[in-house]
Amino acid sequence: MHRITAHQPYPLFNAAATRRLEKAAAAALPPHTLMQRAGLAIAQLAQALAPHARTVWIACGPGNNGGDGLEAAMHLQRSGRRVVVTWLGQPDTAPADARASWQRARDAGVSWADTAPDDLGANDLCIDALLGIGVSSSPHSPARAPDARLRACLQALHRSPAPVLAVDLPSGLDADTGQFAAGLAPDTPPHLHHQAPPPHHTLSLLTLKPGLFTAAGRDAAGQVWLDDLGVEPGHEPPNAWLSGPALPAPRAHASHKGSYGDVAVVGGEGLAARGMGMAGAALLAASAALHSGAGRVLVALLDDGHLQLDLQQPELMFRRFDALALEQLTVVCGCGGGQAIARVLPEVITRTARLVLDADALNTIATQAALHALVVARGQHGQPTVLTPHPLEAARLLGLTTAEVQARRLDAAQQLANQFNCVAVLKGSGTVIAAPDRVQAINPTGNARLATAGTGDVLAGMVGAHLAAGASALRAASEAVYQHGQAADDWPAGQALTASALAQRVGGS
Repeated sequence: MHRITAHQPYPLFNAAATRRLEKAAAAALPPHTLMQRAGLAIAQLAQALAPHARTVWIACGPGNNGGDGLEAAMHLQRSGRRVVVTWLGQPDTAPADARASWQRARDAGVSWADTAPDDLGANDLCIDALLGIGVSSSPHSPARAPDARLRACLQALHRSPAPVLAVDLPSGLDADTGQFAAGLAPDTPPHLHHQAPPPHHTLSLLTLKPGLFTAAGRDAAGQVWLDDLGVEPGHEPPNAWLSGPALPAPRAHASHKGSYGDVAVVGGEGLAARGMGMAGAALLAASAALHSGAGRVLVALLDDGHLQLDLQQPELMFRRFDALALEQLTVVCGCGGGQAIARVLPEVITRTARLVLDADALNTIATQAALHALVVARGQHGQPTVLTPHPLEAARLLGLTTAEVQARRLDAAQQLANQFNCVAVLKGSGTVIAAPDRVQAINPTGNARLATAGTGDVLAGMVGAHLAAGASALRAASEAVYQHGQAADDWPAGQALTASALAQRVGGS
């Protein structure tokens, strides 16, 4: 068993792959072995997380996830804890393994309760063994309203003042999408709690599931642990990867600024007549490219030349768009581009050597089929291209609603990559990086401090710097997203994160 951190990559397996592994392992091992291993692992982690716990409440569902909880109850009771179990199953209808674990728990002297405890504060630890991977958030799956006892147990777990340990998945969370099934989501989102919620932990069994790391998964799961129960994945390929940090890339002493490429940021529409301007977004992207190690950073503002020098960053070189040698550049296009971006996009897409498309560039492409076709052609010609949409921009590109994109984030990212023949970075909690014919990656770094204006522009500039330095589109995207999130994770406590400050800290600057 080990604690999952952002310090190394991990393979991720969806519910179907996990079930195949479970079925094969169960057939190869003596009866009840997997459940007995699972129950022991749960009990060991429970004791490590709450070593002084005296009373433990375990909510057990009617299936094998509940059986794992019953097996853990037996071990915890024998270790001297007072264990109270609410089991939603029945011995005559339970799976054989769960029935055997129920009998072992009874023999150990476990206490039983028909419903969730009235006094949640009397528990030192709660264990959620209700549903595991047995639910789906897909609209194509038959919807079943949770029965009253299940709903009561879920509400008790969501309101618990004691730490909660979920078995395999927080109950109701879809293993593949990170979304809650209908009727099973917490009533109050974690960020709306008036007090800090108690610690949440999830012990994922056999495999790590994608849904633990994206959409609602990160908030719901808390700290994730893995116990593979002694089962190797064998020939089962992962469905995704949890990204790890970039490999060190020391700079040769004899290198020069030309060794790390030129980034040009095209955007920043000027709307002086309406008292508006959007140069800030372009300057944030340029600053991020600069501090991420680009050799030179050029800025082509679409504001009729009103800004010719940034006194805070005199290293930035301002150019007219028509003076850019696009065939030699890595271009970050769209940050604050407004409607003006439309007039330069055809040329940017067709001529640029390496391209990052963000913000208003994406919104414009979503409305013009001709531009869509030009982006596809870049991939056919081997020209590296990265799209960096947030969910609303992704929805516009795909002709979906934002809710539909968020409901299946991995599918949406892959659809973008396939449709546009490029690397797609679907931003959000657990950013997804996809490319045609490649296994997707979910980024493990980042936090809610990034929920502030301009941080997406910073990411686009970072991707541009990695591309300019010679990384492939997929590697540039993966490394930039990881470092962007890591900078937020390392942010000093009590200090507000702003995009301009973030741009100056990325890449170890």
